[in-house]
Amino acid sequence: MDWRFQTAERLAAALRAGEVTSAELTEETIARIEREDGTINAICVPDFDRARAAARAADQARARGADRPLLGIPVTVKESYDIAGLPTSWGMPLHRNHRPAEDAVQVSRLKAAGAVVLGKTNVPFGLQDIQSFNEIHGTTNNPWNHERTPGGSSGGSAAALASGFGALSIGSDLAGSLRTPAHFCGVYGHKPTLGLAATRGMSVPPAPPLPTEHDLAVVGPMARSARDLVLLLDVMAGPDPLTFGVAYDVTLPPPRHERLRDHRVLVLDDHPLVPTGAAVRAGVDRVADALADGGARVERHSALLPDLTEAALIYTQLLFSSSVARFPVEAYEQLRTRAAGLGADDRSLDATRLRAMVFSHHDWIEANARRELHRHGWRQFFAEFDAVVCPVTPTPAFPHDHAPDPRQRRIDIDGVDHPYFDQLAWAGLATMPGLPATAVPAGRSSEGLPVGVQLIGPMFEDRTPLRLAELLEQRMGGFQAPE
Repeated sequence: MDWRFQTAERLAAALRAGEVTSAELTEETIARIEREDGTINAICVPDFDRARAAARAADQARARGADRPLLGIPVTVKESYDIAGLPTSWGMPLHRNHRPAEDAVQVSRLKAAGAVVLGKTNVPFGLQDIQSFNEIHGTTNNPWNHERTPGGSSGGSAAALASGFGALSIGSDLAGSLRTPAHFCGVYGHKPTLGLAATRGMSVPPAPPLPTEHDLAVVGPMARSARDLVLLLDVMAGPDPLTFGVAYDVTLPPPRHERLRDHRVLVLDDHPLVPTGAAVRAGVDRVADALADGGARVERHSALLPDLTEAALIYTQLLFSSSVARFPVEAYEQLRTRAAGLGADDRSLDATRLRAMVFSHHDWIEANARRELHRHGWRQFFAEFDAVVCPVTPTPAFPHDHAPDPRQRRIDIDGVDHPYFDQLAWAGLATMPGLPATAVPAGRSSEGLPVGVQLIGPMFEDRTPLRLAELLEQRMGGFQAPE
């Protein structure tokens, strides 16, 4: 049996039935990584000896009658999560020797569920890029085309999944960092509702692992099937026991519908601030057709949809105002000088980013108040709709671009250059209000690259877009291994 691209659900069934042992799965996966990862560079911090020991322990536990959700299943973890004894650098050379003494809460939950952690996956410097490269661990390549990026900042995790290096991975998402790599590599990723899954132990080094409440960032699951996302989210969901004093289960509402024909979906492929490339537009159309063919009510316009321009501007303000929090005073003053030189009528995303980097607290409070109005608008929207289908980014995976100043980079959308960070507009649609969003495969481009879309759902109703992802997978097919 070739276990390489089997889902975690299928592997769990095989382990329970005695078709394979965890030790066998783990050895096969390690051998595959050692044989093939030289050209992908997804696994930046291997932990193979402890993985073998964990696999043997899983087999022994099963022999005693134990059965946990992920017992014996090989998985990977994004480099930014603390794993006791391993380096956590966030790709920053200054912190290459930072070795936390304890596991991140999500790593602890993986291990408690019985998972076998193979090691860590590559990230960009400080997790602040739409690619995955850094001076310590080098560049991660897209398994579909090594000249292209797998995305970022969870690009190593997506590339590992697409290469068969483990059945599951955990990542994080602030600016599409789960969804963009999933879209670029043809796998699945879920950005949970803000605050649903504890983030302790995923802190910029050398900050201590505290149960901090993040403004936009979440942690979440990545997989090769929609059902596996649910399996892993159920392990990850729940508040930090350090905050509440005890650990307790979170019971999310069930999905709104079980059948495709009962769903009410708004499909979007146009954004007022950035064009959508033909390849991605075609992917959105394929999903829209599958929904309509399955009997879902599909709309292309709604007066209830919050304003996309304002949403992108608020998201940009909140994202970039926090990105400079630790900048040296000299760099901050240079930004202030540049922002002061902007024309009063310049309302571009580039100008919004620069102004946000020098926000006052008063400015941030005002932006946050506008966010609350958008959240209210989304509540009204989801009283009439169940999900939004829209792009993750305007293009499939783009060629590696390591220009030192990302503000000087450009993104090619159907032959026209646009500012590099403008491609974040679609990701921010769900991030700014804190909504759950599931990235799903939606076919391939004319160049053979994966194309994905995101399914945005109501706050704390994560099971609704996840169930819709599963229904679409049944109708359209899902993950395909790179040729």
